[in-house]
Amino acid sequence: MGQAGTGVDESTDTAAPGSLTVPLLVLAGGILATVVAFLGAGVVGGTPVAEAAGGWLGQDATPVAPATPAFRIWSVIYLGLLAYSVWQLLPAQRRSSRQRTLRPWAAASMVLNAAWIWSVQLDQLTLSLVVIVVLLGVLVRILLLTLEAPAESRLGAVVADGTFGLYLGWVTVATVANVAAVLAANGLEGLGPPAGRWDDVAAAVVLAAAAGVGVATAWRSGGRLAPAVGLGWGLAWIGVGRLDGDWASAITATAAFLAAVVVLVAAVMVRPAGPVPSRDGLPS
Repeated sequence: MGQAGTGVDESTDTAAPGSLTVPLLVLAGGILATVVAFLGAGVVGGTPVAEAAGGWLGQDATPVAPATPAFRIWSVIYLGLLAYSVWQLLPAQRRSSRQRTLRPWAAASMVLNAAWIWSVQLDQLTLSLVVIVVLLGVLVRILLLTLEAPAESRLGAVVADGTFGLYLGWVTVATVANVAAVLAANGLEGLGPPAGRWDDVAAAVVLAAAAGVGVATAWRSGGRLAPAVGLGWGLAWIGVGRLDGDWASAITATAAFLAAVVVLVAAVMVRPAGPVPSRDGLPS
């Protein structure tokens, strides 16, 4: 809020732009995450994630693994991370207290992203789970920070809140798949071929829990769409993956599709009926 009688927005002062050190570290993090992503896609000599770590992260490895096309969402996320990395370098953003708060967490999410891909490339599946859980925690923290300090413009809402919201939603699904992969790789009965079928009810329970997380996120965030879209996308592709292949199951597919719908509908229903003014009067 502005100070009484001054009209000064506390989120952006009138001083000269701050130090470039941290903003440049964020830019480096964005570039690092993108470059390592090419390694994880097998473009620059690495092994595709679906084939690395014993193939436990492939679409037919567990009953809650998304179908391969789901991973196209990473292209959008990486584009958003690069856009944020450049945008936060602008003088106005270097003065922004909101961006000063977000930058360390944003940079951490980028480094953790690269660390996750690298751990998978090294066939360290359990380590990858540790990394992605920490990444999920960082993204939750970013969401909470963006709720505490509303975006100063529509562009800021798209570049920062939109990017990291989508990132959070997708990583929620990826964490579920990663947990299942580690359990299956360590021989938990019924979690991976050829050990046997994982009970459809158990899969449905996991998917319902993911949907519950999505509903809670929608409620806490006031119906932000980006996290819901990221989570709904992943859940829907889990459903697609269960339509055929080693883990074909009408029950699991239906549960996944229903979970995706619940998450998206919850976000829409929780959103305010009209535009909510942000600090500068623009709709958020």
